[in-house]
Amino acid sequence: MSVLTQEQIDRFETEGVLVVEDVLDPEILGRVRSEYEALLDGLYHGWRAEGLVPPADEADFFEKLLLSYHAGCDWFQPMDISLPGDEIRPDTPFHFGPAVFDMIRAPRLLDLVEQLIGPELTSNPIQHVRMKPPATNLRDSERRAHIMATDWHQDRAVALAEGDRTRMVTVWLAITDATVENGCLQVVPGKPRMYPHCPKRQTAIADGFLDETKARPLPVRAGGAVIFHPLTPHSSLDNLSDRFRWSFDIRYNVTGQPTGRAHFPEFVARSRAAPETELQDWRVWREMWRDARARLSGQPHIPIHRWQADSPVCA
Repeated sequence: MSVLTQEQIDRFETEGVLVVEDVLDPEILGRVRSEYEALLDGLYHGWRAEGLVPPADEADFFEKLLLSYHAGCDWFQPMDISLPGDEIRPDTPFHFGPAVFDMIRAPRLLDLVEQLIGPELTSNPIQHVRMKPPATNLRDSERRAHIMATDWHQDRAVALAEGDRTRMVTVWLAITDATVENGCLQVVPGKPRMYPHCPKRQTAIADGFLDETKARPLPVRAGGAVIFHPLTPHSSLDNLSDRFRWSFDIRYNVTGQPTGRAHFPEFVARSRAAPETELQDWRVWREMWRDARARLSGQPHIPIHRWQADSPVCA
């Protein structure tokens, strides 16, 4: 069961971050890639039927992504493993499939997380797919954080205050190699207090509170993971390569503790005490999110950010 050495666990406790290679085996990586290739093929076929994108019979997955981006077709939300943080409609698209479900429940990954926060693990609903295009291909009007470099922030700050005492870790999974050139994560090691945040391109640490000269880039190969504490400040770099950078960021918390986003569904990923409570069927997972979409669509928006632009630190 041990994935981490005691020295790695001690380093995580001290620095709030670890890079671990070979967390996902090639079979899982291949299935996730195939699942998303099929998803994009379906999306592209629909856009092609509407005359929005050019023929792409010989294009690979990433070439189709780029053609779609240039055509103004939004693949992010249809590919995301979450509902959006803003308006939710009855037909808001998302993706919940068997390969992604098995990735989140991969035994080696759960073994790693268990070593850090214990044996009762809930899959936290704050989770996303990230497909970052080459920066040279971005539109001048592009401002979305998942497309460009992300601002410095802490994951505890992008959850609601009810989750501030929850024991949790973020796992950033590389589906393609993440390098400095293509926009890997960077962190300021350590577990400081919660910094004040402001609404910027995303929820971001207020100017002047973080010593960015201490930033450490964290390259990792496909199948590897960056694991960090919810108070570890992090951001991502611009993608200066000529290829997409693909990752998922997922979270786990101790079962029974608040997720910080209670209106989205969670599930038990591992339980040593009550293994019968573990969710085994990806279709149930998908249905939980469909039920959440039906419940939340047409209802008053539930803000997922607690930081206000009129705060003195944001002036």
